[in-house]
Amino acid sequence: MGLQKTNHHIYSKLTLLLVGVLFCFTTTAQDKTVQLFKSQDVKLLPSIFKAAEQTDLKYLLSLDPDRLLAPYLREAGLTPKAESYPNWENTGLDGHIGGHYLSALALMYAGTNDKKVEEKLKYYLSELKRVQDKNGNGYIGGVPGSNALWNDIANGKIQVGTFDLNKKWVPLYNIHKIFAGLKDAYAYTGNAQAKVMLLAYGDWFLWLTAKLSNQQIQQLLISEHGGLNETLADVYEISGNQKFLDLAYKFSDLRILNPLKSNEDKLNGLHANTQIPKVIGFKRIAELAKDAAYNNAAHFFWKTVVENRTLVNGGNSVREHFNPTNNFSDLMTSVEGPETCNSYNMLKLTKMLYQTEGLASYVDYYERTLYNHILSSQHPNGGFVYFTPLRAGHYRVYSKPETSFWCCVGSGLENHAKYNELIYAHQGNNLFVNLFIPSQLTWKEKGLTIAQRTNFPETEQTSLLIQSVTKSAITLNIRYPKWVKSGSLTVLLNGEKLAFKALPGQYIAINHKWKKGDEVKVILPMQTTTERLPDGSNYVAVLHGPILMAAKTDTTDLKGLFADDSRMGHIANGKQYPLQNMPMFVSNTADFASSIKPVNTKNLTYTASNLIYPAAKRNLELIPFYKVHDSRYIIYWQTVSESGLKTMQEKLIKEEEEKARLKALTIDQVFPGEQQPESDHFIEMENSQTGVHKDRHWRTAKGWFSYKLNNKEQLPASLRLTYFGRDNNRNFKILVNDELIATVTLDGSKGDKFYEVDYVIPDRLIKSATALLVKFVAEQGSETAGIYELSLIKR
Repeated sequence: MGLQKTNHHIYSKLTLLLVGVLFCFTTTAQDKTVQLFKSQDVKLLPSIFKAAEQTDLKYLLSLDPDRLLAPYLREAGLTPKAESYPNWENTGLDGHIGGHYLSALALMYAGTNDKKVEEKLKYYLSELKRVQDKNGNGYIGGVPGSNALWNDIANGKIQVGTFDLNKKWVPLYNIHKIFAGLKDAYAYTGNAQAKVMLLAYGDWFLWLTAKLSNQQIQQLLISEHGGLNETLADVYEISGNQKFLDLAYKFSDLRILNPLKSNEDKLNGLHANTQIPKVIGFKRIAELAKDAAYNNAAHFFWKTVVENRTLVNGGNSVREHFNPTNNFSDLMTSVEGPETCNSYNMLKLTKMLYQTEGLASYVDYYERTLYNHILSSQHPNGGFVYFTPLRAGHYRVYSKPETSFWCCVGSGLENHAKYNELIYAHQGNNLFVNLFIPSQLTWKEKGLTIAQRTNFPETEQTSLLIQSVTKSAITLNIRYPKWVKSGSLTVLLNGEKLAFKALPGQYIAINHKWKKGDEVKVILPMQTTTERLPDGSNYVAVLHGPILMAAKTDTTDLKGLFADDSRMGHIANGKQYPLQNMPMFVSNTADFASSIKPVNTKNLTYTASNLIYPAAKRNLELIPFYKVHDSRYIIYWQTVSESGLKTMQEKLIKEEEEKARLKALTIDQVFPGEQQPESDHFIEMENSQTGVHKDRHWRTAKGWFSYKLNNKEQLPASLRLTYFGRDNNRNFKILVNDELIATVTLDGSKGDKFYEVDYVIPDRLIKSATALLVKFVAEQGSETAGIYELSLIKR
């Protein structure tokens, strides 16, 4: 029903007479679309969000723009003013953070009017303009070997993998960031130079793709490419040039689009954050071209991801990939849980869907993810989180401004600069209050200034004070969150209680002749609830209202808490504590929530002492996850009945002992076909493919592929490979540091199962280097086996 508003009536005659309030709003098909306010119109007031914004501001200003600019200058043939930053910024993805940095500067300046940010923004754009002028063709990019790369692609010389293109690390993804940064600089700050540069960059992209067929463009899209279809649609809107919309359509990945258009979920095993930006592009095209099929694809994607693949914190994925909807067990044991970039992009998609459909249900998801993933992903003293492990008793790693340049640092710079984007929206004379965040809104067209004052979620209420108004014919629509029990929300206008018929998940519409000093107070009672994993397995998380509650367990062995500049420094590689030793909920009833009680002396703090086993852990307190830092923690609690406790513990002990044994044996490990593990091990390939079978990723080749495995201590080692038993007629060689160690023939005789084979690596090869280049080469006319897992193990 569009905006989900209902007709409302005041039953108090006194209220009708004295304040003239009338609830009588009906939604029509024409008024679903809502508009968001400009960032400049919504200022954050002191709160946890304002504090997070200021922490981000400090981090943003600590970055040296000249170091971020170095890759762009280098590729343009200009002399860099400073050395490139390390980590991903000088190992192949050079320049990707620079695009996010530009977006973050634009967002931060729009939201804070900070003059230091403005100076950085203008300087950064001027240097990028110098790069663009030197290139002479509109291009701006830090991709190593840019000229040769793009000339080859323009001429149809394409060699592509899921995370590489012509042997470069996702170069289309890389340049999408600077495309998006230029667009944001124009959209959020009105910078005319950014617009000119963006359009020139767009013209270069038209040149790049002019000779390519639709089939060749679809081939390009095998490689991660960010949201290029979205950006091309943006450039179409700004320029009016139909060629950009046509190209946006061509840059829409049909392998993802077509199933979604048919309401089919084919996402298992796919790299999550490769797909979400594509869908954002589908939605953007749908908006501009009025394309119902593209809109349906975006809508269905959002629905199936949120309803079937999303965790309690709003995030999704394990080791960056969508796991099977009926099996979330990997998430409970992996240290590579939901990726922050995924939620960054899911919130972008959610915002777009809300703007065109106006449904409060989108805000419910947005709110949960904002508090429980985005807000929690920044350290109070600065630093961004890549993975949020859901494994009980594990911890997160934070970036440092001098060492860490992961994708989630780039999106992190943006995340905490735009907390103001969805607090309010408008449509005609309707003002919508979506989020309960301390803020001040200036609606210039209505002469309205309104301040929202609240300490939510520490207190269960918010108030809206009219500070000035010239056009009083405004309907104030307040979101009735789904987490508030029906009938328990209270609205007071200037102290008078109002009656209404709205239900959770709708808006409460208040018509009133507004004047300065009017105040609306909303009481938002929060309940304590528990939520299972989407697969229905025996894990629960605790929520108070929309707030995820977690327990700190201890602060031991936090290896790499603040990351170094190593390729895999974003992963919490410290000790994994045995799951059988982790606290769990033991109860003979499924009503866990009734046993979770507030700690009277501490606000927003709870105890589950009647549930927690073992007894020694019953003093653990549950607090908002966004307050949990520098500690191991529990988000999901394993549950069991008293009679089943012994059997569960025995099972866990057996599983954990085997995992501990394998971990102790393992020197290094790669999961072929999974993007980041392969990138982190410097994959190279020729005529190689990836896929998913029985929910496991594989890589094979009719040519060859290779990885660099670490063996810093030069320990005697073997190579352990996981194959599938029905792989037949596979003939290939295994080389280590270019020396043959095995010739392999697989005949498919092992049946419908996975199995492991160990290959001894000669000691002379191990002693010759601390890194081992492992290469798989197909025999003429054959191909390698599908390699499902590759481990370097001690012997």
